[in-house]
Amino acid sequence: MNEELYDDYILDHYECPYHKGHLACPTCAHSEKNPLCGDQIRIELKLNDTGRVEEAFFNGKGCAISQAAASILCQHVEGKTVDELHRFQAPDMLRLLKVPLTATRQRCGLLGFKVLKAMMYSLDQPPTPPQPMDGHESIVATSG
Repeated sequence: MNEELYDDYILDHYECPYHKGHLACPTCAHSEKNPLCGDQIRIELKLNDTGRVEEAFFNGKGCAISQAAASILCQHVEGKTVDELHRFQAPDMLRLLKVPLTATRQRCGLLGFKVLKAMMYSLDQPPTPPQPMDGHESIVATSG
């Protein structure tokens, strides 16, 4: 593919994002903000009883790369299991973007990935009482 098609891929996801918005009842959600540029991403997942992602939505604001990457990520994670998401790594995310990014732009492209990984980490932790989160927010719904 030539570079113009890569740019179109990012622009298509930025202009017509996949599942931008909110879930009515997310199983888990997490938000992060890049303090250097102000980009913000919130990802919400609905997991079924077997730990498979049924739906993934994002919301946020920021540059085309961060928002397109969140859209691409939501499309990619639907149908995946929590175990598969644990194995998903930053180089995998960068390959999904289909465009080489400078080190500075990688922060934008990986913000949604950072949100997903923080969410996966929170799923592994025992529930704790709510506390103020200094610009970071995470919810995990548990059954029981």
